[in-house]
Amino acid sequence: MHEKIDDFEEDLGPSKSSLKRDMHALQAIGTRLTELSDTQLKKIPIENESLLDAILLARRIKPHGGRRRQLQFIGKLMRKIDAQPIIDALSELDGQHQASSARFHRLEQIRDDLLSRGDQGIEAAMNLFPDAERNQLRQLLRQNQQEISAGKAPNASRKLFRYLRELDEAQFDENKDPL
Repeated sequence: MHEKIDDFEEDLGPSKSSLKRDMHALQAIGTRLTELSDTQLKKIPIENESLLDAILLARRIKPHGGRRRQLQFIGKLMRKIDAQPIIDALSELDGQHQASSARFHRLEQIRDDLLSRGDQGIEAAMNLFPDAERNQLRQLLRQNQQEISAGKAPNASRKLFRYLRELDEAQFDENKDPL
């Protein structure tokens, strides 16, 4: 008698709560897909044409009941496919975004350091970016000081950031491994 009860418990499968959590997770992934830009969405391997159509349609629907129903439909379509490649692609996209944000914050910090230290900061920037032009850095620092004293908008600070970003991108491209 006890053997039959044990066999019965093993055949139950996942609980209703577990299935519901999985459904909500897939729906959240579908919602995330609707929030991506067109270029980001093209990087996601969506093989199911009806899923892609549903995502594109959900983008056009205003945030009311119709959108909620469309997101539920996307979740339903997600349950019918292998969602792991989509999840992996989203994770990779998030990793690229985090790396990009980290580089951006690093460049902001270098710029702020340069602006606060003045000519002494130029040496630190030259160590980080050997291809940088010392005269251009010095000129941008002087322009920034003039703008601050005149109470103008920080245009030179923005130019300095763009110049540092160009240097960083050039350095990043040089260090990138060719395929």
